[in-house]
Amino acid sequence: MNTNLVILAGGMSSRMKTSINVAGLSEAEIKAANTQSKALMVYGEDERPILDFLLKNAEKAGYKNVYIIVGEAHEGFKEQYGSEAVNTFGSLQLRYAVQYISEGREKPFGTADAVSQALEQYPHLLEEAFTVCNCDNLYSVNALKALKETTCDNAFMAYDRDGLNFPTERIMRFALALLSEDNHLVNIIEKPSEEEQELYRDAQGILRVSMNIFKFHGPSMTSYLMDCPPHPIRNEKELPTAILNYCKEHPGNFLGIPINEHVPDLTSKEDIKTFKEYLGKLES
Repeated sequence: MNTNLVILAGGMSSRMKTSINVAGLSEAEIKAANTQSKALMVYGEDERPILDFLLKNAEKAGYKNVYIIVGEAHEGFKEQYGSEAVNTFGSLQLRYAVQYISEGREKPFGTADAVSQALEQYPHLLEEAFTVCNCDNLYSVNALKALKETTCDNAFMAYDRDGLNFPTERIMRFALALLSEDNHLVNIIEKPSEEEQELYRDAQGILRVSMNIFKFHGPSMTSYLMDCPPHPIRNEKELPTAILNYCKEHPGNFLGIPINEHVPDLTSKEDIKTFKEYLGKLES
């Protein structure tokens, strides 16, 4: 059974730091947005890191081992969650995997590179199943549990686009996932036109998007992660590229699990207020 969760937290939060200040944020919140990992931004009177809420959901979903992929400068994570080789959060065991920046680059080499480096540092995952997700999205217990319990080797949560509570112009920029009649991934299209969108409805007539939460089977996915080519424009090794390369050689083997719910996202400063409002509703 899949009891491993890999959390992507090694990015530089560039979009958060370069986004403009918005009304309603305190000086402390703006400073945090400009200087630290999004996962460590705090919420509430107890000033709990945003990552706490994701970890709590992972615990409720039944995960046991969490691997937090961090950047080379990750003292903030150690201060918050411990500096030992293995730390604890409730019933979870936490470990760090460091995404080192490749020679000649100024920033990390992408999400597929992050997972590849984690596998190199924890080689037992090469033979196991594990879930991968972002640190700046609050995935539900249901979504995390679905990927933990599915019997399919490789899968992702296929979100109903209409269930995401984002502004229309933002949703229109999301890549669409084309599924077969039995819900296996066929293709992903970035920034589709309105005409193209109609071609990507699933068997129920629903437009599906990925919110970057996947289940990988180490033995079958590792080579695609390790050998992932960089995106021709962004020059980063990205998980969707690795996944599509796998699907081309193994059609009908990457399941899309349908789900209809919102996924809070913390990309820019304008997301901070809505993210906090969402957390407030959870606690009320």
